[in-house]
Amino acid sequence: MSSNLSSTRRVFMMHTALASAATLLAANAQAQSMVAETDPQASALGYKADASKVDKTKQPKFAAGQACGTCALYQGAAGSAAGACPLFAGKQVAAKAWCSAWAKKG
Repeated sequence: MSSNLSSTRRVFMMHTALASAATLLAANAQAQSMVAETDPQASALGYKADASKVDKTKQPKFAAGQACGTCALYQGAAGSAAGACPLFAGKQVAAKAWCSAWAKKG
């Protein structure tokens, strides 16, 4: 019976560790702040939180219909208001935003 008890305790500890890790990951994902247009990386890439406000004279690469939500780099779920982008580690971009690194999906 001792080995059965030991096995049960081991399984319980593994489940507890996994649950804790999952909780921390979920909290971290929710705690990510949005990229600010004044962020040095964002500024260098011409990031605008609203693609409709991109100055086409300053950003000639911009074309109507381009937004983070339609970019190959965007990691947010389809239809989400914001998501991760590898260019802005630890921060989220608005799906309706745009930057000069925009690349067509697919």
